[in-house]
Amino acid sequence: MRLTRRLWLHGALVPALATLGALVVAGQLFRVDLERALDHALLAQAAVESVSLFDGPGQKVHLHMAVSPLVEQVRPFAPQGYLYQADGRLVMRYPPVPEGAPEEPPRVPDSRDGEPVLVTEVSADGNRWREVMVNVRSPQGERYGLRLLASLGQVDRSVESYFRLAFSMAAAMGVVLLGVQTTMARRMARRLEAITLNLGRLREGDLVSPTQVDPGKDEIGQLSSALAEATARVRGAREAQERLVADAAHELRTPLALMRTSMDLALRRERSPEELRASLREARAEVDRLAVLAGTLLDMASAGRGSWDRKKGDLREVLAQAVEGARAEAERRGMLVHLEAPARAEAWFDAGSLRQAVDNLLSNALKFSPAGGEIHVRLTVEGGRNRVVVADTGPGIPATEREAVFEPFHRVAGAEGRPGAGLGLAIVREVALRHGGRAYVDPAEGRGARVVLELPSVPRAEG
Repeated sequence: MRLTRRLWLHGALVPALATLGALVVAGQLFRVDLERALDHALLAQAAVESVSLFDGPGQKVHLHMAVSPLVEQVRPFAPQGYLYQADGRLVMRYPPVPEGAPEEPPRVPDSRDGEPVLVTEVSADGNRWREVMVNVRSPQGERYGLRLLASLGQVDRSVESYFRLAFSMAAAMGVVLLGVQTTMARRMARRLEAITLNLGRLREGDLVSPTQVDPGKDEIGQLSSALAEATARVRGAREAQERLVADAAHELRTPLALMRTSMDLALRRERSPEELRASLREARAEVDRLAVLAGTLLDMASAGRGSWDRKKGDLREVLAQAVEGARAEAERRGMLVHLEAPARAEAWFDAGSLRQAVDNLLSNALKFSPAGGEIHVRLTVEGGRNRVVVADTGPGIPATEREAVFEPFHRVAGAEGRPGAGLGLAIVREVALRHGGRAYVDPAEGRGARVVLELPSVPRAEG
C-alpha cells in the first residue's frame, strides 16, 4: 500500500469512523439520560398530584394541572393526566377530551398499593409516550388510579438533532483530515523520494553527485542528515583509498624499476661473477624494501579492519615493554629513552595494535633524533582519558604539516633519505580512532616533535 493511501486510511478514514462510532454511542447515552430525566419529572408530577387530589372544597377530587394559571404556557409540553375510579371508569382528564374523540378505555387501578410503574407506549400515529400509573386512596378509603402520560417526541427530536449535528461534524472532520493527510502524504512522499534517490545513487556507486539534505527536524530530517553524513564519510573513505592505492603503486614502482634496471644491465653483456653478485645485492636490497613496504601496508590494513581482542589491562605495562624494546636501538645510536608514567593506568585496549602504534611513535622519534639525543615517553590520566606523549629532540614537524603527517605515504621535508614508507603515523591514527581516541601533533616548545596518542579509559564503540 502506498504512503498516501496508508495515511488516508490510518489518518483520516479510521479516525473519522472511530469518531462516528463514539458519537453514535454518545447519542444513545444521551437518549437514555433524557428519558431518565423525563421519568424523574413524571414521578415528581405524580407525587404532587397524588397528595393534592382531594384538597379541593368538600374534598372534591380534581387535577391541579387543569386549574393552573400557567396552563396555556405549559400545555405544549405538560404531561397528560387521567384519573380512574376503582371500577376503571374515567373520572377526569387533562387536557379535556376533544369533541368526537374516541372514549378512553377503562383502567382498573391495582388493589394493592405499590411502587409506581413506568412503561413506554406507542400510539396509533407512531408517537412514543412514557406512562406512569399511581394508586391513590381518598380520605374515605376509595381507590383511584392516577395515570400521567408524557410524550417522548421532544426526546426523539433532541436526539435526532444531536445526530444530525454530530454526523455533520464527523463528515466535516473527515474531509478536513483527508485534506490534511493528503497534504502531509504528498510532502512526506517528496521527502522520502529524495532519500530514495540518494540511496539509489549510492547503490549505483555514484558518490560524486551532491546529496540532498532534508531541512526538517523530525525523524525523516534526521535520517536524511545521517545519510548525507554517511555518504560524505564513504566518499572520503573512497578518496582516501584511491590516494592510498595510487601512493602505494608509486612506492612499489620505484624499487621495481630499480630492480629491472639492475637486471637489464646485468643481462646486456657478459658480466663477471663479482659484477653479477653486486647486481644481485642491489636487487636483494630492493626486495627487502618491497617486503618492508608490503608488511607496513598489511599492518595498516590490520589496524583498519582486523579483529581485535579488547581487554582491560595496564597501559603502563604496554608502554614499558615498548620502551624496553626501543632501548637497544637507542643505545646503539647513543640516545636515551625515558618513561614517565603512574604506577598503574587501567584501560580497555587491544594490546597488539596499541603496542604497534607505540612502536611506530618510538621508531619515528629514533629516526629523526640526532645522536646523543633523548626521547621522553609520558603517560598521564586526565578526565577519563589516557594521554601518551612521545617527544624527541629532532627537527620537529612544521606547523603546516602537523595534520598531513598522519596521511598514508606522507613524508615531511628532509625525510627523503631516511628509511620508511610514510605509513607509521597513519597506523597510529587508525589505532587511536578504533579505540575511540585520537592522535595529533602537539606544538612543542623549542626543538623536537611531540606526538600525542589519546585513548579513553572506558570501552568505546569502534570508530
